[in-house]
Amino acid sequence: MASQNLTEYERKRLENIRRNDEMLAALKIHSKASEVSAAAKRSRVASKSYTVKSEKKPKTETPLVIRRSLRTRGVPPDSEGLKDIALESVNVTEKSPAKVLGPLSMRDAYEGDDEFDRSFGEAIVGLAKKEAHSRSLNGEEIGSGADGDASNDLKGRNVGTSCVVERRKEEYKVWGSLKLESLTLNSENRARLVPTRITAVQFFPSSNVKMIVAGDKFGNLGFWNCDSSNNEGNEVHLYHPHPAAISGILVQRHCLSKIYTSCYDGLVRLMDAEKEVFDLVFNSDESLYSLSQPNNDANCLYFGEGPGGLTIWDSRTGKCSSQWVLHDSRINTIDFDPENLHIMATSSSDGTACTWDLRYTKKSKPSALRTFTHQRAVHSAYFSPSGRSLATTSLDDTIGIYDGANFENASTVFHFNQTGRWLSTFRGIWGWDDSYIFVGNMKRGVDVISPVHKKIVTTLQSPHMSAIPCRFDAHPFEIGTLAGGTSGGQVYMWKSS
Repeated sequence: MASQNLTEYERKRLENIRRNDEMLAALKIHSKASEVSAAAKRSRVASKSYTVKSEKKPKTETPLVIRRSLRTRGVPPDSEGLKDIALESVNVTEKSPAKVLGPLSMRDAYEGDDEFDRSFGEAIVGLAKKEAHSRSLNGEEIGSGADGDASNDLKGRNVGTSCVVERRKEEYKVWGSLKLESLTLNSENRARLVPTRITAVQFFPSSNVKMIVAGDKFGNLGFWNCDSSNNEGNEVHLYHPHPAAISGILVQRHCLSKIYTSCYDGLVRLMDAEKEVFDLVFNSDESLYSLSQPNNDANCLYFGEGPGGLTIWDSRTGKCSSQWVLHDSRINTIDFDPENLHIMATSSSDGTACTWDLRYTKKSKPSALRTFTHQRAVHSAYFSPSGRSLATTSLDDTIGIYDGANFENASTVFHFNQTGRWLSTFRGIWGWDDSYIFVGNMKRGVDVISPVHKKIVTTLQSPHMSAIPCRFDAHPFEIGTLAGGTSGGQVYMWKSS
């Protein structure tokens, strides 16, 4: 019925299609086409499978690594931060010029705003003579120093040290009698000594004058005569004897006009105010991280050199008498027992502090008498004035206190010691007896720790303190006079009223 409605053209087209299908069926074209199509599919599948299973050739080029911050990756920050050794060395030598290997005159090293005035050097020489005369009147025999007979010098200083100790005991019979609330900071007892972060600070060991010397991370050395003032304020004199951070300052007790300084750039200089020169006495290819000297030997310097090394330098021969490797990392402080001067304490960034007996260090590798272990770097280890206790300060946020016959009694006091990269590390120091330890805190104050109560008993604060004090020194002859250096180059002097 439907075919009757088709046109002539449509009927002819359908007839051609029918005839072509019969022809293809007779030739079996459809079956052959199906077989060819199936074979082509199998070939493509086999080829794809072979490509997947083939071994990859090793890449010889360095892959491209796209750096992304922890914030953009949604990862919380690392709570540990930089490693201890990185925190210690960061920004140490940002402004380090070339070494000057030789004497450097005080005139050339002078960095003050006004013209160089040699009257300051003359004043130090006069102070040294006055101090020597005062000590001789008090029965303290002063030896000839580094230029004289060693045996007489040693004997003289032993007598002098004993007299000083006895006199201090007479003046200060009851330990702990210092009233902490009497320590105050006035506006006139602060000054900026150096341009940048203070790394070392020390009082002149003089009973006649209060003078402070401080060194900073760029090698500057500032002097502050706290008892003298000019029209513009406190008398400050600035010099630049070193090319890098100053790691230690030693004002010679037997001659106040001679001052040793050590530097991260491996230099030790002797400032001789009488000769008006910063003389070069030692040069090392390694960094010098600490400097010390026993009270009974003005001829030898002890300094921490390189990664864990201790060097003893003899001024009489101008050579190193001994060199040992005592720690696995840098030695941050060196201290001597005030009662047994052959006992030495060292602190190190390897997380330990040790005591040593210098009478038994002839071997290439001396053995420690005792090792005190912390979780992180130990930045100081100091004997108490009596020598009966040892205090350590560590980046693991503890102050370690050790006492007993062999320092076997150990206790720890929590103290936040994370100063970061812009501040010098905290170092807790003893006061004028075994009653208190003074250490800076991050709230612009000075924490006072009692070894007896094993806690912070008070914090010294003042509206005149505008920066965080990090490095301290207690005046050896004036009880209650404490100096603290900051990252801005300022020094604050607390005094007992």
